[in-house]
Amino acid sequence: MPRRPVIGIATQTLPAVVGERPACWIMGHRYVETLRSVGAIPWVIPLLPHDPDTMREIFDRLDGVFLTGGVDVDPARYGEAKHPLCGTTDPDRDAVEMMLLEHAMANRRPVLAVCRGLQILNVVCGGTLYQDVTAQVPAALKHDHFPTPARPSRAYLAHDITVTPNTRLGELLGDSVVPVNSMHHQAIKDLGQGLRASAFAPDGIIEGIEGTNGQFLVGVQWHPEELAESQPGMRRLFTSFVEAA
Repeated sequence: MPRRPVIGIATQTLPAVVGERPACWIMGHRYVETLRSVGAIPWVIPLLPHDPDTMREIFDRLDGVFLTGGVDVDPARYGEAKHPLCGTTDPDRDAVEMMLLEHAMANRRPVLAVCRGLQILNVVCGGTLYQDVTAQVPAALKHDHFPTPARPSRAYLAHDITVTPNTRLGELLGDSVVPVNSMHHQAIKDLGQGLRASAFAPDGIIEGIEGTNGQFLVGVQWHPEELAESQPGMRRLFTSFVEAA
């Protein structure tokens, strides 16, 4: 049997609640299950930014890096003061994901980045973010279609995206217009170096990015792990990522 690629997934901090639980590192099941279903071995990574030797040892065992959704990126990482509508941040997660990205790009390991993952990828490449799309882009669509009791599904298709021709993302998704879910309130403002935008929402918000040097370096603003069972193009995004590892 061929060796299965090992894909690293950084966790997120769940703060302690006195009398209920200690501080934890967590990660959503759907991310892990989607990677496993396309042949990868998911490795859920602890947040140890103050132990770079251990982080390097972990990275050396990885064949690829998957960056998931989660809390907001600290705006200090891209040189801005925190906007009143910027949400919760996780400094340890920021630091670990930035380490993983820097190692992955230096060693040309494949990277797939989802939602927050796209955002921190852009920041690592020198880009900036809208800290709250509604407040800072008045003409924007509603992008924060988070689940509610009345509509609990994370697969709700909120709007279409237009995919740029002759891009890796266009090849993988297979269509120029694709319906996607949308669960974010931040977005790319200034695009980072070495990246190109490969998909857009109807309001011009960047929904997809990819590297320009041939490395598998792809970020999407939606959550394809929630659509991989219903849209073949979303599953191809994961299978191609794992095949590149």
